[in-house]
Amino acid sequence: MASRDATVEPITSSVSDTILPSEAGETKLPVKKIPGDYGLPFIGPIKDRLDYFYNQGRDKFFKSKIQKYQSTVIRTNMPPGPFIASNPKVIALLDGKSFPILFDVSKVEKKNLFTGTYMPSTNLTGGYRILSYLDPSEPKHTKLKQLLFFLLKSSSNRVFSEFEACYTELFKTVENELNEKGESSFEKPNEQAAFNFLGRAYFGSNPVDTKLGTDGPSLIAKWVLFQLAPVLSLGLPKYIEDLLIHTFPLPSFLVKKDYKRLYDFFYESAGSVLDEAEKMGISREEACHNLLFATCFNTFGGMKIFFPNILKWIGNAGPDLQRSLAKEIRSVIKSNGGELSLGAMEQMPLMKSVVYEAFRIEPPVPAQYAKAKVDLLIESHDAVFEVKKGEMLFGYQPFATKDPVIFERAEEFVPERFMGVEGEKLLKHVFWSNGPETEHPTVENKQCAGKEFVVLISRLFVVELFRRYDTFEIEVGTSTLGAAITIKSLNKASF
Repeated sequence: MASRDATVEPITSSVSDTILPSEAGETKLPVKKIPGDYGLPFIGPIKDRLDYFYNQGRDKFFKSKIQKYQSTVIRTNMPPGPFIASNPKVIALLDGKSFPILFDVSKVEKKNLFTGTYMPSTNLTGGYRILSYLDPSEPKHTKLKQLLFFLLKSSSNRVFSEFEACYTELFKTVENELNEKGESSFEKPNEQAAFNFLGRAYFGSNPVDTKLGTDGPSLIAKWVLFQLAPVLSLGLPKYIEDLLIHTFPLPSFLVKKDYKRLYDFFYESAGSVLDEAEKMGISREEACHNLLFATCFNTFGGMKIFFPNILKWIGNAGPDLQRSLAKEIRSVIKSNGGELSLGAMEQMPLMKSVVYEAFRIEPPVPAQYAKAKVDLLIESHDAVFEVKKGEMLFGYQPFATKDPVIFERAEEFVPERFMGVEGEKLLKHVFWSNGPETEHPTVENKQCAGKEFVVLISRLFVVELFRRYDTFEIEVGTSTLGAAITIKSLNKASF
């Protein structure tokens, strides 16, 4: 297949499309004291941690506090707490109206808050504070984000062809396992396809043909675990797990050799991007660590979590939706001379809506953090709350994007939700990318640099699936990150 330009034009919006907190005198809602408490020192954070992970679970933890305090803006502790995080106290924003203050970098700071109330050791990232941990006010933020924009632009002509090639291989693997065993796990084939695709599309290098072989996904999983363990549950017995991964950070030296193997692959493969980094005044070493993080943690991590989620929601929706997607996708490709392009995908409103709805109902990154730069007024649907400079804000994204005041049937997967003029108006309330879907990443904000790229490849995944199959059946389990999908059947294209 000939290569095609996959540069994604940013979606622009006016200031009026952005939800901003009200300033004094602009609202008739009552000003209230933020309810909730942090409990006794040391004991309170540990109690909240045990409730969050084990006694209640994440969603029930927040729902119980909303019910208790009759408010969607509350004070609470967030894991991990002692001894990993020195200050676990946050103001939790649990609705779609208060949540967007987290994006306004004129009023909040994002320095060292990518993973929350703690920051993993920089020994896990070559001794550097990576772009994700930088606030836009820091000089290096602009250069490093520009480097990622360069990476995305320079690789755009490889995206379509390499995605098709890598996911053709995935579907062959799944079909072979289905034929042999009667079912196929999606996890490992998806991870290998995702990592191969990113290596080939971004850098023109196929990981399996290098010293990495097929080890890339497992090396990434171990490295990511050492960073996110304090906010994960691995399914171990409660008190053993809490002591093992939530009380003290895992020692970084245990993953040093694994990380070096990943680093060497990127250093050897990303020569032209590293050359550009040097022109921009970034050392090759710092640039390489950032490219590794952006590819492995951000993008690969997103594909590892989100593609199974797409399968889950489309699979659970049943054969009628699946046939409708197959019909739309195939008819558009046929009417475009059998070629798939950005323009063709824009003619697939149901496919686009389904992808947006998957982002809405289960955002791949559930938590967002920021620290107030100044005294703030934050508005929920019911009240206005005063926040003092220096206080930590936490937003639980699934509650913001499933806010019943904003979305009808908010807890349901509604495939057509974002179709038509009225549906598109709701996109400003979809926040999966650390910003509204109607806005785009710039060096001045903290929205995901690859936001449009992730939307593109998520659409490509749905398109490639329904080019091949009319319907499919799945079984859904759970994993540490996202859903564990077992494919039970694939019915090949019949029209």
